[in-house]
Amino acid sequence: MFNDQNFSQLVFGRLGPDAIPYDPIVLATLAMMVLGGIALTSAMTYFRAWGPLWRNWITSIDHKKIGIMYIILGIVMLLRGFADALLMRAHQATAFAENPGFLPPHHYDQIFTAHGVLMIFFVAMPMVTGFMNFVVPLQIGARDVSFPFLNNLSFWMTASGAILMMVSLFVGEFATTGWLAYPPLSGILQSPGVGVDYYIWALQIAGVGTSLSGINLIATIIKMRAPGMTMMKMPIFTWTALCTNVLIVAAFPVLTAVLGLLTLDRTVGTNFFTNDLGGNAMMYVNLIWIWGHPEVYILILPAFGIFSEIVSTFSHKRLFGYASMVYATVVITILSYVVWLHHFFTMGSGASVNAFFGITTMIISIPTGAKIFNWLFTMYRGRIVFDVPMLWTVGFMVTFVIGGMTGVLLAIPAADFVLHNSLFLIAHFHNVIIGGVLFGMFAGINYWYPKAFGYKLDEFWGKCSFWLWLVGFYLAFMPLYVLGLMGVTRRMSHFDDMSLQFWFQLSAFGAALIALGIAAFLIQLGVSYRNRVQLRDVTGDPWNGRTLEWSTASPPPDYNFAFTPVVHELDAWHDMKQRGHQRPVQGFKPIHMPKNTPAGFIVSMLSAAVGFAVIWHMWLIASLAFIATLAFVILHTFNYKRDFYIAASQVEHTEDKRTALLLHAAANPVGQIEGKPTALVVA
Repeated sequence: MFNDQNFSQLVFGRLGPDAIPYDPIVLATLAMMVLGGIALTSAMTYFRAWGPLWRNWITSIDHKKIGIMYIILGIVMLLRGFADALLMRAHQATAFAENPGFLPPHHYDQIFTAHGVLMIFFVAMPMVTGFMNFVVPLQIGARDVSFPFLNNLSFWMTASGAILMMVSLFVGEFATTGWLAYPPLSGILQSPGVGVDYYIWALQIAGVGTSLSGINLIATIIKMRAPGMTMMKMPIFTWTALCTNVLIVAAFPVLTAVLGLLTLDRTVGTNFFTNDLGGNAMMYVNLIWIWGHPEVYILILPAFGIFSEIVSTFSHKRLFGYASMVYATVVITILSYVVWLHHFFTMGSGASVNAFFGITTMIISIPTGAKIFNWLFTMYRGRIVFDVPMLWTVGFMVTFVIGGMTGVLLAIPAADFVLHNSLFLIAHFHNVIIGGVLFGMFAGINYWYPKAFGYKLDEFWGKCSFWLWLVGFYLAFMPLYVLGLMGVTRRMSHFDDMSLQFWFQLSAFGAALIALGIAAFLIQLGVSYRNRVQLRDVTGDPWNGRTLEWSTASPPPDYNFAFTPVVHELDAWHDMKQRGHQRPVQGFKPIHMPKNTPAGFIVSMLSAAVGFAVIWHMWLIASLAFIATLAFVILHTFNYKRDFYIAASQVEHTEDKRTALLLHAAANPVGQIEGKPTALVVA
């Protein structure tokens, strides 16, 4: 008989008053977020920003704005993920002998799991995807990506996964399994709560967005290049983006499948990853790393592309060994699929299997090393300018080489048996991810910021951020190499040996310096906005760049290019400048463009509602939200008003304004803009 209790169970499932974790740290964080949300909402209302936010950003399908939103999402989640890192480092620096530290073990386990998930899936991935979204269409001379609506949907699906991650902090709990959620820890017997379910649904929803974005960018690069831009005339960043998205399309379905099987084990009672009825937990480990190792290169290849663009631009030379860079990128893409087992040499698979994966791991270091030499040879006898993007690049080269050498050490199965479960592995992983990916993201932000917003970032605060990050990184992670060699295991929240405490305190001090580096970066953004008139880029080419994105205005118009450029050589924009290229100033035609739509945002928020309801077994709400999602998707297919034309007169007006600015800048190399001196010299 159906009664009120059954109805309540159907609606609210496992959700109840005890879902709020009564932990002082969590409650303080919740209070700060509520107060911050109220302040932000009030400011948005006061300045009447809701309408422009909705029209110009949330519903936008402009690849440039979507790319910027991806990067903003990554920066916001970096603040949350790094806060978790600070908590862990501070706790480990104090949790010795009789002092238990300030984090209960269960809470500590949630924090180190959330930290890994946030940093990989919701910091590095959005930033990488954001740069590819923003830069690639501009570099290949396209007006947008192949499927603009799909681009909007991809971003909001990623953001929905991030929202679920954030909700887990305040409603229920997150997984305590580590960032890869190995069984049996992630099984229903070991983790009966909602933590693993939050993990699964956050990644599944975000993974849909990532996969769709990968398909979109591959189609864009293959089909929408400017006339004359053959594959071997594509900029290196575009090449790395192409290889990255091939990896995404090939690898992320594996993640979707393995998390789907884990969901079945937890909810339906199947036994894919248990020891019962023929299951095997090691099958999960193999599948997750068949996704996981290509994921490492999904993150690092675009960073390699960013560094290639920066080295060439700031050395004032064509990139040394372009063809070898392309071939090295392709080789890394292929080899990344045959090295996954080096993550678990200790599984007991035998000497021959371990030897194969050890050798392939060492082989993949060869094309990576070739890239380092190409960058160094590009710098050799170049007229190097050490602006902030170049500082991040040089810092990367030194730091990444150290991470690469420790990686080759771990590729030796015998050494890995000793070091695998130690802090040495943690130091190595952060060495390549921070020293490679995050350094690349900060280099890219400083490099392309004037293109996105029309003014350069402040040099002083940019250099402060770089040096704090660099010194902080070495102080934070070099001690972990030492501790790992001493046999200290990872994932520990308390230690008895007091002789180890100094190294953890040194590591915590390094993390504090990195926190100051992040603060300096945020100050850099604020100071640059305040001084945006002095820092304004009127030329569109503040660095004397070499690729097509620097041929457009800063920021570029909605249509990117009034006329599709024709490419004759590698480094197309540099070649055009050498030939004395003149911008067309007449003969403009109407430009066909896609129209903004709220569909991607609505579908994604409904998907997040489905995920939340399934996590808490709120089956009625889950069913209604799922039906609403399907209904809205079907309804959107009947929307035939998806495009419009920018009138030729509007294009002419936009281009005339830019022509006037360029003429003014040419006449006044250190000219006056609105009565204030610019900091720019015309290329």
